[in-house]
Amino acid sequence: MDGSFGLCGWLIIIFSVLLIIITLPFSIWACMKTVKEYERSIIFRLGRILRGEARGPGLFFILPCTDSIINVDMRTITFDIPLQEVLTKDSVTVSVEGVVYYRVKNAKLVVANITNADSATRLLAQTTLRNVLGTKSLAELLSELLWRYRTGTRELSLDVASEAWGIKVERVEIKDVKLPHQLQKAMAAEAEAAREARAKVITAYGEMNASRALKEASLVIAESPAALQLRYLQTLNTIAAEKNSTIIFPLPMEMFAGFVRSSPDAKAFP
Repeated sequence: MDGSFGLCGWLIIIFSVLLIIITLPFSIWACMKTVKEYERSIIFRLGRILRGEARGPGLFFILPCTDSIINVDMRTITFDIPLQEVLTKDSVTVSVEGVVYYRVKNAKLVVANITNADSATRLLAQTTLRNVLGTKSLAELLSELLWRYRTGTRELSLDVASEAWGIKVERVEIKDVKLPHQLQKAMAAEAEAAREARAKVITAYGEMNASRALKEASLVIAESPAALQLRYLQTLNTIAAEKNSTIIFPLPMEMFAGFVRSSPDAKAFP
């Protein structure tokens, strides 16, 4: 307990203790306080914060005549950063929407050092987000849509500033990035042109590979004339299988050369 209450303060405290003792057991209900698991209680005695850690969770006792209590929620709090216009490093104006996750790290500092910790954290997050994103180009911003603070002096400024308030900023993320309509059209046209260029390159590689394969096939057929005839028959077989029709085709005269030479009327053929 703080020893700087003064003589008058100590007299009031002693009187409060005597009053509680006299009115027992009824006064015990006014002295008992319970705090939930996710809360901490800051006790003010005659306007001064008691020394030591914040009370809770569980049951503790106070002096109802001299003490007042402020409960602080220790759970992680989430809030949205409204749409902010940011000028990127490459002079492009974009609208950015973010979200901040923070929690109370020191309940005493939150109560004693700042009037409204939630409002102050919101304003600090908005200004810091604009400052940090202003150091990034549009390509970096779009590639880091799920953006977090890193180990940089400027990017840690939000956490450093809120530490004096007893606030721990756990996470800052970008929810959405809205680009100007003209910039969206320009980026879409650029992406389409890049896709068309890649398609043309792939088509050219395919034609080049097909030409090489045809060249190799022609060399193989040139070495063996019989291979050409087999390929010819295979093609006719494929056509007949796909379309149920009658196909009339001439046979090459080279197939009858052997019969012509062995026939007695071979002189009749040229």
